[in-house]
Amino acid sequence: MKNTALTSTHEALGAKMVPFAGYNMPVQYEGINIEHETVRQAVGVFDVSHMGEFLIEGEHALSLIQKVSSNDTSKLTIGKAQYSCLPNDDGGIVDDLIIYKIKEDTYLLVVNASNIEKDWNWIASKNDDGATMRNLSEDYALLAIQGPKAIEAMQSLTSHDLSTIKFYNFVVGDFAGVEHVIISATGYTGSGGFEIYCKNSEVKQIWDNVFKAGADYGIKPIGLAARDTLRLEMGYCLYGNDIDDTTSPIEAGLGWITKFTKDFTNSENLKAQKEKGAERKLIAFELDERGIPRHGYDIVDGNGNKIGVVTSGTMSPSLNKGIGLGYVPTVFADVNSKINIQIRKKAISATVIKLPFYKG
Repeated sequence: MKNTALTSTHEALGAKMVPFAGYNMPVQYEGINIEHETVRQAVGVFDVSHMGEFLIEGEHALSLIQKVSSNDTSKLTIGKAQYSCLPNDDGGIVDDLIIYKIKEDTYLLVVNASNIEKDWNWIASKNDDGATMRNLSEDYALLAIQGPKAIEAMQSLTSHDLSTIKFYNFVVGDFAGVEHVIISATGYTGSGGFEIYCKNSEVKQIWDNVFKAGADYGIKPIGLAARDTLRLEMGYCLYGNDIDDTTSPIEAGLGWITKFTKDFTNSENLKAQKEKGAERKLIAFELDERGIPRHGYDIVDGNGNKIGVVTSGTMSPSLNKGIGLGYVPTVFADVNSKINIQIRKKAISATVIKLPFYKG
């Protein structure tokens, strides 16, 4: 089990530690609901240093990224980031990721922790023109400082005006006494804030200064359990649950990051699927009565026939109701359609809704 540079810090704070994607990670500190509410109302800090970082450089960097990713990276300018996915050859998804344009011919790819080796091997297998690839995952740390008070709480730590960094934009500059830090207006919570990329040797200094700066704003450390409830309230896909090697970006509602203005891995088949219409779709649903939908529960029709499966589900701390995502045949996917979730021996009525669950 690998540790992040902050593992001993989490243990000293009394975090409950669990194995996650090969790392020893904090799942919660005070409790999921308290931590969830902290991010929705104030500011919280996640250690997500288990995520992977690849640097792709050189004159062939863009052509390689264009070949392996679904979005159109040629649209990126320096200081902008883009959500994308890596399609496989069979209609599914190798991983989803964020692509940063650091400078001309230099891109940072941030991938899921559980897929670091898989993604690296996949991209390398497509690197026919010799783009320079470097795996920085073991050397870099990542903090997500999330919540509506993040800008105000963190402004004293940097000379950059944080309020001017737009969503999916970033700067490289000073932060918490460290130079050359990536300050990115990205995140997985839907409550605003920043993600901070730095070296492992720098992250403890940044963590300590972040908590000093945020002390008057109710700042707290947040675990992976609340990260999951926060992302699910926004309907953000989790790799391994809602998307995987068997789900296409079209089925998953990721057509908006699938650009057919260029050729990429399996683009012809995905384009045909988009034009024909997917046979199944990832839907969002709310339970009409009390209950908690869980990953793997069956979705059934009015006659009790299985029509799909729940890919993510929880009791929403913000809405105080059961919410979830799952794949069903397209005929059941329209907003306001009625479905049922099989919770033990009872089929609980649910309604298909338009994302996000949490409107802020």
